[in-house]
Amino acid sequence: MDNQRRNFLLTSSKAMALASVGGIIWGAFLTGTRANEFILRPPAALDEDEFLRHCIRCGLCVEACPFDTLKLASAGSKIPVGTPYFIPRDIPCEMCSDIPCVPICPTNALDKNLVLSGDSLDINKARMGVAIVDNQNCVAYWGIQCDACYRACPLIGEAIKLEYKRNDRTGKHSYLLPVVDSEVCTGCGKCEKACITKKAAIIVMPRDMVLGEVGTNYIKGWDSGDEARLKDAKTKNLKENTKGVESYLNGEF
Repeated sequence: MDNQRRNFLLTSSKAMALASVGGIIWGAFLTGTRANEFILRPPAALDEDEFLRHCIRCGLCVEACPFDTLKLASAGSKIPVGTPYFIPRDIPCEMCSDIPCVPICPTNALDKNLVLSGDSLDINKARMGVAIVDNQNCVAYWGIQCDACYRACPLIGEAIKLEYKRNDRTGKHSYLLPVVDSEVCTGCGKCEKACITKKAAIIVMPRDMVLGEVGTNYIKGWDSGDEARLKDAKTKNLKENTKGVESYLNGEF
């Protein structure tokens, strides 16, 4: 009887240990690491940390996407398992006017308030990423006429504009250079998909990776709306300068 009890306890302990280890491993897969920082999330996704806290890996947004743009991350992808993402070079976001992937989210990991204009959903307010042009490999910057990304952009003439520049090499032709307006670009990735080069010379990147942040030291004095950034800024009282401009420039102030 004692041997049976001992064997039972030993077997139970092994099972509990295996379950614990399995739980730790699965938990690590679910939470994932942020080794892959180039993740592009669906429209209206919260900032990455908040998104991961809210997303319950239900897959409803993926099912709602009519173009199979969204995928669920699998183990080993260096993306938290079960979370939605997309690869523009494969299938870009088709910018659905009703944004079906967003309202269906049960936890607001995809927050419809981020894409509202009044009471209506507005896909043009999505900020999935921002397109970046590699001007060393973009053939338009070589002088070869190409406007594939410009034509593919759903906000043509707004998110991507063509800048005309004299071609000093030939003296006859003009460059037609694609220039991205980061304030307008939604990050849909249609430009990346359309790019004619072997590896896209225009790619969509997470906005927080490639865009700077001015902070509160500088504002656009000609833009009254820009002053809103100073609403919660901390102020610092400076001593009156009695030594003149030279002392200020020399750091004596």
